Formats: sequence, C-alpha cells, structure tokens
Amino acid sequence: MACSVKNFSVTFDPVNESNTFTNGDYICGKVTLEVKKETQVERLFIKAKGKASVMWTENCGNNNVVVYHDKETCFKSFQYFIQGEKSKGDDGYSLLTNENGQCYSRIVEPGIHVYPFTFQLPYQDMPPSFKGYHGAVKYFLEAKLCRSMLMTKKAKVYFNYVPQGDLTIPNLMTPQNGYKEKKMKIFTSGNVTMDVHLEKMGFLIDEQMKVKIDVGNNSSRTVTPKFLLYQKQSFFAGKKRSLRTKEILKELGDPIEPSTEQCVTKMLNIPADTSISILNCKVLKVEYRLKVYLDIKFTSDPEIKLPVVILPVSVKHRDVPKPDMGVGFEPT
Repeated sequence: MACSVKNFSVTFDPVNESNTFTNGDYICGKVTLEVKKETQVERLFIKAKGKASVMWTENCGNNNVVVYHDKETCFKSFQYFIQGEKSKGDDGYSLLTNENGQCYSRIVEPGIHVYPFTFQLPYQDMPPSFKGYHGAVKYFLEAKLCRSMLMTKKAKVYFNYVPQGDLTIPNLMTPQNGYKEKKMKIFTSGNVTMDVHLEKMGFLIDEQMKVKIDVGNNSSRTVTPKFLLYQKQSFFAGKKRSLRTKEILKELGDPIEPSTEQCVTKMLNIPADTSISILNCKVLKVEYRLKVYLDIKFTSDPEIKLPVVILPVSVKHRDVPKPDMGVGFEPT
C-alpha cells in the first residue's frame, strides 16, 4: 500500500500573463491523485496560505552563534475533499463535494482522480510576495493526503501576490522637501547650499520620479549633484533588528562651477523589477529613501534623504468569469 500512490500534485489556473493575483481574486485549481490500486484515504485537503518568515545569525564572541527567527501568518484557509476526525487548526474549513453534490469517497479506486477547488483571496491588508536577505513573504497552495499508518503525502505550489496600492498611507501625495547648508573649512572657502524638492512621496513602479534641486555654490570648488534611490530591508526577531540596504538606481548631474547658483531637475525612472514597499508586516519591512548629495572633493558630502513609498501598478486581468460557487467555493 505504501507504493499505491503514483502521482499527487496541485495546480492552479493563471489569471493574467504575469501569473499574479491580488485582493479578491479567485484561485481555481485542482488536486490530482493517481493510485495504482484501491486506496483508503483518511483525509484529503487543500490549504491556501500566506506566510512571512525571517531568520539570521549573529556572532556573539567565544564561537557563540545566536540564531534569530520569527514568522507571521498573513492568511490561511482550508478546504477538505475528504474529512476525518477534526484536528487542531481545522477551524473555518469548507467541505467540498463533487459535481453531483455528493461527498467524495474515502475508497479511491485505481486510476486518476481530479479534485477541483476555488479559493478567493481576502480583501484584508496583506504584504506582497517578497524575497530578501534574511526573510521572505510567500503565498502557496498545499495539498495533503493522509492515510492510516503511512507518511502524509504533500504537494505544494507557490503563487505571486501583489496587493492593490494602499492609498491610505499618510502623506503619499504630499510634496517632500529638504534643505542643507555646508560651510567649507579645509582646502577651500565659502559655503554651499542645497534645497531638494520631490513632488510627492508615493510612486508607482515604472513611474518617473521628478527631483528638483536648487544649488547655491558659493565656494571655490566645483560640486556635482548625485541621486541615489536605495532600499532598506529590516528584519525583526527576538527584539532584535537586522538591516540591509540595496541600491536601486544611481544618477549623476552636471557639475556646477564655483560661485554659481543653479536649479537642476532630474527625472529618475523606477525600474520595473523594483519590489513594492512593505509597511504592514510584523517581522519585516521594505522601505525606500531618495538620497541627494553634492560630490565635493576633499570634504564630506552634504546630503539629504527623503522617504519614498513604491506602490504596485494595477494588476491587469483577463476577463475571467466568476467561478461556479457550487464547486469548491470558499465563502468570504
């Protein structure tokens, strides 16, 4: 009986070319079970789940290494094809039936058996799929086949989740501004000022970011404006935080000669593969900063950092009809 299962898998139907799901989308799929001989099943079910997890290590000296880890469940929902005795964590499940409205048999005859299902992703606030230095946010479908006295068979498939843009984040459309003045002391004289203006804080992926900088170069040296958009990844576990940064784009402005005042406008193109901001997860955050600074030889560079929120573009779907609620529908 241990070798009676020839194939056990789970698949789902894509809803768009990028195979990306968003709030309220239906995920329609099937669990396929192929057995060589008659098999008795105790439980057969499918689980949809979103999970954020982090883990990293730190060297505390004397060859002691501390492992920090934590996790957060974004959402979880079960649907049963064959249900045995209720166990811990089974609350809120649906018991599915076949196309004739009948319960699936516990006795599975030899051959290929297909069990269709449909989940609807919740409208609740959930972080997007993400993979970072010390953690990730993953969404997946996992089917389990339980039989008496045998190891549980598992089949898992991941899907990409991108929420609709959260326009409730404060100050998304508020202009950003920063001012800096630096007095020269060594190898030069005078001072430089920089006044940076960013039209707003929230930007869509693929959108152009317009940055305006007013530079007053009242020194004896040439200064060069530079622009850097970088990502901050923060991971939290055991009251500790691990921080990693990553450059997203870097641009260079034209040099500004001594004793010159100049207004510089720079259009920055946010790369299409940029991860969107994550501000709604307990164990990890993804934030962005725009750093504008003046490159001056033989002295520290004055700099200004402004917060930026990267928002998802609207997820475009095919005209997919609402699935039949009578077969495998997960109620909201």
